[in-house]
Amino acid sequence: MIGLPHYLILSALLFSLGLYGVLTRRNAIGVLMAVELMFNSVNINLMAFSHYMMDTAGLAFCIFVITVAAAEVTVGVALVLSVYRNRNLIDLDQVAELKG
Repeated sequence: MIGLPHYLILSALLFSLGLYGVLTRRNAIGVLMAVELMFNSVNINLMAFSHYMMDTAGLAFCIFVITVAAAEVTVGVALVLSVYRNRNLIDLDQVAELKG
């Protein structure tokens, strides 16, 4: 039977993978994907605690996290497209500063 520790271990592994991706990626799209992985690990955590504590507050927080993640992706992709149109690159190391 799958218990709460299994979900927590899975969530910790996904969060660690996302953190590793954020810290090592140079591509802006890769960083956005790693941040989404971290958001999904938080959702797994929230849903697991909500299920095992018989509480619906975790569901509400999960919907809030999904909404924030969607907004983050929208703004992030818009920024990446803007930088790509102006400089023809998406490497985060080469984009040192943004000027208007």
